[in-house]
Amino acid sequence: MDLSKANLSNKEFWKSIDVVLPQYDIDEVRAKTAAKPTWVHVGGGNIFRAFIARVNQRLLNQGLADTGIIVCGTQDYENFERVYKPFDNLTIICDLKPDGNTGYEIIGNITEAIAANYDIKENIDRLNEIASDPSLQMISFTITEKGYALRDADGRLFDSAVHDMENGPSAPVTCMGFIASFLFERFKAGAYSLALVSMDNCSHNGDKLKSSVLEIIDAWVENGFADASFRAYADDPSRIAYPWTMIDKITPRPSDEILNKLTGLGISNLKSVKTTTGVFAAPFVNAEVPEYLVVEDLFPNGRPDLAKGGVILTDRDTVDKCERMKVTACLNPLHTSLAVFGCLLGFTKISDEMNDEDLKSLVTKMGYNECLPVVCDPKILNPEAFLKQVLEERFPNPFLPDTPQRIATDTSQKLPIRFGITINSYLTEQPEKLKELKLIPLVIAGWLRYLLAVDDNGNAFEISPDPMAGFFQDELTAAGISYGMEGSVSGKLSCILSNETVFGVDLNKTGLVPVIEQYLDELMEGNGAVRKTLHSAVAN
Repeated sequence: MDLSKANLSNKEFWKSIDVVLPQYDIDEVRAKTAAKPTWVHVGGGNIFRAFIARVNQRLLNQGLADTGIIVCGTQDYENFERVYKPFDNLTIICDLKPDGNTGYEIIGNITEAIAANYDIKENIDRLNEIASDPSLQMISFTITEKGYALRDADGRLFDSAVHDMENGPSAPVTCMGFIASFLFERFKAGAYSLALVSMDNCSHNGDKLKSSVLEIIDAWVENGFADASFRAYADDPSRIAYPWTMIDKITPRPSDEILNKLTGLGISNLKSVKTTTGVFAAPFVNAEVPEYLVVEDLFPNGRPDLAKGGVILTDRDTVDKCERMKVTACLNPLHTSLAVFGCLLGFTKISDEMNDEDLKSLVTKMGYNECLPVVCDPKILNPEAFLKQVLEERFPNPFLPDTPQRIATDTSQKLPIRFGITINSYLTEQPEKLKELKLIPLVIAGWLRYLLAVDDNGNAFEISPDPMAGFFQDELTAAGISYGMEGSVSGKLSCILSNETVFGVDLNKTGLVPVIEQYLDELMEGNGAVRKTLHSAVAN
């Protein structure tokens, strides 16, 4: 049986293999969404389909909504052509439970998948039509940290950002340029209200989105493409809002094991693909069961009943505390730690790392002893309970096919949030305890060692995609730092570690540089040095 909209009518087949179907009329939802869209999502990756689309599906199943989600992409158009359209925009969600059982649900509420490709006129015409519709309430985003970036680590504008600023709203090439153009169409149509809701793992994600969009709009005003009234509209929270959010759900790359399991159930047309940009995708998503989405309740044009779909709605301060708890302390820095050392030590599965005493001690001691002490309790989530679930249930889940190589992607974009904020908290709140930090400096040294692309056995390996990796590899080379080098790195890291864009703080001002230098020296002493250094650090 193929995965297709037509085949959903064979309810007996899907019931026989325990696959939950949408509890609404898909054609009716698509028609109503086409006529009166309420929700657009930018970025059609795994977490969108496994979680955000599911929030809307829950509302549809309960009769609390009658429109679905229109997804659009600004970069990886191939994903839509190979993973969405051949399967009528359907996705199978595979809930991977720690006991080995798997739950299956088909998501049917993605009504259109549109590439924001300005070479395809009909796509842009449709997106402009959606932008001009007063019924639209929100655009949500999962585009990763780099999707918001207009500048490199040295603060220079990317060429793509310069292009958008100099050429106006007619054919932008960045995601932020597209959103600015979308808002321009909405402004011209009637200056209708809208919420732009970043759901990425960025600290103060709404502000990052707003800052980048307004920077492009400022350039358009300066260059005569728009006037100041458009800028005022995009900066008026009563009309265009940029709420903060915290999202959490581990959604690894599609697993061949899960693909084989689905095929064995009798679903015949599924396959995984790797796009030309290196994205792994499939018409199914394998994900853990735990999920959290905390959203600032700031929607000037109204919103769906998101709470009934599993979202926690609250105020900005509480979102901030939840986000800091998760992104800077109780999950993401631990993930990055496992990613860096997992790649160096040859691991290919996060859950296997949690069976390694040194790695388990690394994230456990870092979480409880170095991260948790500077976390504010958000009250709606308990930090210690959250951390305990991460360490004892989520990371060790052997049925979740997550890899350190996936988590290591774009590490340079993640460090300022995952570690910089915690270091800054010590610097401003408990400076006397900065010198007690041992494991956070170890991970920073570990990342520099990782960038040398030589594992603990002395074998070359391919580092994960990262827009700043080449820059830092060149910086290490220029500083005379290489695997097998003679002498110490002491005094050679000052320039590298001063980069506030990547580390979130000038590490030279923290007193941690000597610790990082010592660790890097130890990590580079030869084969087996990574394991030896890690074991010694977590044993103390």
